[in-house]
Amino acid sequence: MFLAQLRLTLREKQAWFWGIFFPVILMVIFMTIFSGDNSNDEFKTEVAIVSENSNATSDMMLEQLKQIPVIEIYEDGLVSQKEANELVREQEIDAAIILPREVDATEIGLIVNKENESSATTQVVAGILDKFVQQANLAVVGATPTYELQIDSITAGTNTLEYTDFLLTGMIALSIAQGGLFGMVGLVDMRRKGLIKRLRMTPANMGLFGLSDMLVRLLFSCIQITLLTLIGVFVFGANVYINVISLLFVFLVGALSFNAIGYLISSFSNTNEAYMGVANITSFVMMFLSGIFFPVETMPEWLQPFSNILPLTYFADGLRDSMVYNSSIATSSLWLSFGNMVIWGGIAFLIGSLLYKRKSIVETR
Repeated sequence: MFLAQLRLTLREKQAWFWGIFFPVILMVIFMTIFSGDNSNDEFKTEVAIVSENSNATSDMMLEQLKQIPVIEIYEDGLVSQKEANELVREQEIDAAIILPREVDATEIGLIVNKENESSATTQVVAGILDKFVQQANLAVVGATPTYELQIDSITAGTNTLEYTDFLLTGMIALSIAQGGLFGMVGLVDMRRKGLIKRLRMTPANMGLFGLSDMLVRLLFSCIQITLLTLIGVFVFGANVYINVISLLFVFLVGALSFNAIGYLISSFSNTNEAYMGVANITSFVMMFLSGIFFPVETMPEWLQPFSNILPLTYFADGLRDSMVYNSSIATSSLWLSFGNMVIWGGIAFLIGSLLYKRKSIVETR
């Protein structure tokens, strides 16, 4: 059955495109959009400095602001407040800082564009200026900081996760998942042509027939993960630290689970259009709610429980654990991923087989 399914698949020339080349094109597009060539550039913010009445205090603050690495002063000079307002209004700069007009003045002004008031850049500028004011206050009273913040990061694995690595593993998970979700449309076409009905007249087991089709999809998934990993590493500079045993288990369980979901969809779809509609909706939901492009933790809290039950969430996490963190198969997070995917795949395959069997009974009556 496996060899027969493989021959049927290879005869379809479009299978090579949709099964292999389309995921490559999709990953290249998304990696280019979301990672970009400037992923390693340092953050910079351009601000204008307003000091219309130069004095000892403003001069001291200006010299200190110039020492902050992330701040780029507009044209390396001072501007009037009118010019600063116009620059901010036209969004030519991120913000403008107004230095004290008098030596004994206690206020430092910050001008931001209201349309960008909630942007990350504006928040960073405000935070930098707030810290700058705190340090200036300590300097005025001659005090030195007692406490300082020291940040350390730990991981269950042995390596850190860069965004390019995060996106690469997410795109691999998405591509393999889509291969399983959309790969069973041929069964619908076979049923419409009466081939499934003829097959039921033979001693063939429909469960084994569906399993053989899933194994063919698994073969295509092996090609996918190899090509996508090579492109991610050599074209986009991603880093992989593969734990072979963990990756093998995650890949096999994940690929078979999504093939089983595709098998389930084919069991109740009467037309190719109906199949593609259900598969597209399922793929679309999981694409944006499963942590492919950004972590699930950044989503609204009310949405996270839904994301945490989707199989693609655990498939992507499992690939990151085994391909980036080099996590051992004994890691609890990996077993959580295994359990979720096995439940989804097992239930989908069982229901799909029952539906095919039920249709077989109905058609023979």
